[in-house]
Amino acid sequence: MLGIPRRFAHFVFGTIQSGLTSLIAAGIASVPFFADGSFLLHWLRSWLIAWFLMLPVVLFAAPFIRGLSHALTFEERSRPG
Repeated sequence: MLGIPRRFAHFVFGTIQSGLTSLIAAGIASVPFFADGSFLLHWLRSWLIAWFLMLPVVLFAAPFIRGLSHALTFEERSRPG
């Protein structure tokens, strides 16, 4: 492994999650560029721009989203027996 301290796990998770999500979204948005043969170049350019813009959003929004999802759910109690 890379040896990144666990205290940075939030940033590692956010980097991977935003990268994967923006990669898929940019690929879907680039499908019309198959016709003229510029799909790959358009996809990669769009992905890098999207990832650069979304990474800070994901990192700063994650604690709020985590708190909101915690507020909207409840702890299930195990049933005896």
